[in-house]
Amino acid sequence: MDIYLGNHDAKDIPCGCGGGQLRESERICFDWYFYHGEKEQIPGETGTEGYDRVQVPHDWSLSYPFDQGAASCGSGGYVETGIGWYRKLFKVDKKEDGDEKIFLRFEGVYMQARVWLNGRELGSHVYGYTPFEWEITDFLKAQEVNVLDVRVDNSAQPNSRWYSGSGITRDVWLYRVKRDYILPYGLWVRVPRVSEKQALVRVETGFLVSEKSLPDRESFEIETILYTPEGELLMSQKDKAEQRETQTGQDASPAHKYTLAQDFVLDSPLLWDIDTPYLYEVVARLYRGGQPVDELRVRTGLRSIDFRADTGFWLNGRQCKINGVCLHHDGGCVGAAVPPQIWERRLKKLQEMGVNAIRMSHNPPDIALLDLCDEMGFLVMDESFDEWRILKNKEAGSNTHESRGYSEWFETCHEEDLRTMLLRDRNHPCIVIWSIGNEVPDQTKEDGYLTARHLKDICRELDPDRLITQANDQIRAEPAPARESFLNELDVVGYNYAGRWRERAETFYDEDKRAHPGWRIIGTENGGVGGIRGEYPLGMKENAGWWKHPYYSAPVEVGKLLRYTMSHDYVAGDFMWTGIDYLGEAHWPERSASAGVLDTCGFEKDSFYFYKSIWRRTEPMVYLFPHWNLEAEEGTILPVLCYTNCESAELFLNGKSYGKKAYAYPAYGIHRCRLHLSRAAR
Repeated sequence: MDIYLGNHDAKDIPCGCGGGQLRESERICFDWYFYHGEKEQIPGETGTEGYDRVQVPHDWSLSYPFDQGAASCGSGGYVETGIGWYRKLFKVDKKEDGDEKIFLRFEGVYMQARVWLNGRELGSHVYGYTPFEWEITDFLKAQEVNVLDVRVDNSAQPNSRWYSGSGITRDVWLYRVKRDYILPYGLWVRVPRVSEKQALVRVETGFLVSEKSLPDRESFEIETILYTPEGELLMSQKDKAEQRETQTGQDASPAHKYTLAQDFVLDSPLLWDIDTPYLYEVVARLYRGGQPVDELRVRTGLRSIDFRADTGFWLNGRQCKINGVCLHHDGGCVGAAVPPQIWERRLKKLQEMGVNAIRMSHNPPDIALLDLCDEMGFLVMDESFDEWRILKNKEAGSNTHESRGYSEWFETCHEEDLRTMLLRDRNHPCIVIWSIGNEVPDQTKEDGYLTARHLKDICRELDPDRLITQANDQIRAEPAPARESFLNELDVVGYNYAGRWRERAETFYDEDKRAHPGWRIIGTENGGVGGIRGEYPLGMKENAGWWKHPYYSAPVEVGKLLRYTMSHDYVAGDFMWTGIDYLGEAHWPERSASAGVLDTCGFEKDSFYFYKSIWRRTEPMVYLFPHWNLEAEEGTILPVLCYTNCESAELFLNGKSYGKKAYAYPAYGIHRCRLHLSRAAR
């Protein structure tokens, strides 16, 4: 099939590869061929016998029956993994004048991808959650069939928490630029100072000058153009490009990379906020000898963020409690290849519940999900890794924990992967904090702080404007708690399950706040109500996760920490586990975890209304359960629960009142009191 490189709407194209009128970009999603299994493949051959025709993004793991004996086990949802081959045949126009470059870009392949073009190996990439690309100009055949082969190896099982999917699970792009071009992620928009009155916007543009153009490098200019959220031209500025190295994490020679920083002052800016997610468009245009040769566009928002030790999180100069949920990257029945429309529907439901923040647990998400968070006004914790140097502790015979993991590749891959995540994502206004890890065993080791410092330094280098956290699950664990040297490296100390340690089931963050008054604190992960939609257990089941407790006790347990978080200013907020059910972390015959407030199809559970009654107080609501025809033995006393944000509620059954409950938290206390003090007491 011929590939025609055409222009797309800028918002649909990642900043790394396109989004301008002077470069051509094309998703290459259709007419792929897929073979599952390892057999003798000869990259570059045009044959497709034995292959299935597919389109990407593609996740082969859900194309096969669930199997209790699958290598992925309960950790990965009992799905098929192994090795797969992809092949694509295409033609492309190619100019021979040396004034263009063509790139091939993958947004995500899980995992251990090797890529060939016309039999020539381009390279490999391990991590399944970060994008990668190569220039392919010299390997393409003009007006002939080109053969693209991709080998995906997901046979090291189980290797992820939780379901990973297998295959080319995110978009693939071809994009074409001139020989001199703006670098991938070369457009960076910062907002050093912003208020309702005025904003200082700093735009840095990095570009590459080819060997052929080096003698004329003095003739290069950058024009930066700003458009309002309504699409109207706001201002523009053209300057001669400075000549200094640009840090982009790409392979081009540093001697040929240059950058230009430009400052803009905007009066009465429209601020990006959770209720008004205004997005400006910034265009960087590269000129050579007075002629435009390349262009990149990004959408970004202007907002101020701050985490304070005494008063938590601040957005645009006001205190804002983070009411967050953790999300995994899978989309239920579609696996890891999630159409953006599914995320949009899910996010609308969560927003209706009162959620204002998302933690991307435990890996960099699809770029489409971040775009939606920008557009819809969600705060985001962007997370890089679930594992560092140390493989996570495993229980003997457990089917819900990996025996392989990113620790096998951390030494060789982590810096490239972290840099790629930061460069790709740093223009997103929705991201308010970086997370460098989740529950890593390194937190308890004597030298673990050195790794934390190293990762933090990379974040500081590429984005000095956001703070850094890590989700710690061992802060007061016995016998080996997280080291204070480790926790002190974090700008914001993240707590997973703050109430799991002895007296902290009641006191939560109190002891640490008294001992470390300067700590900024956030709940990076704490238990939610969860449950299976339509099931009302009166006791615990065998092999049950904590989210399968009796339906009447779950909100009581969760409510203790929720009330604490709401009433203590110094706690920035909390990310509840989880917003949506996810594949994996299961015990046969189940294939998914039921920790969410939405199930894998995106339908509301009873727990959805628990949080809505607390977080969404804009209009009265009431929700009563369980349903009236619940199957139960005669004589069983069924607790009836009511979630409401009204001042009081009264329950009637067949005309009989079973009592009235009034709003009871926080306790009203005494509002008028007369004290009689003796003269001596005075």
